[in-house]
Amino acid sequence: MSERCEGCGDSVRVAGGIGDIWTMDPTGTGGMTLEFTDDSEFFLCFDCIDTLPDEPGAGDVAALGEQ
Repeated sequence: MSERCEGCGDSVRVAGGIGDIWTMDPTGTGGMTLEFTDDSEFFLCFDCIDTLPDEPGAGDVAALGEQ
């Protein structure tokens, strides 16, 4: 299963679900959903998360796509 990163647009693997029950593949999730203080939520890959400032907002996520 995968989900698109809202920062860079890459397809990111999301672990879990029925498909992972029968596999011994140790590959984990490549990102996570972050919720900001303005109640906005974004699914971001770990590479995009690493580039965010210490206290990010929705504008910082929008700026990721411009890089």
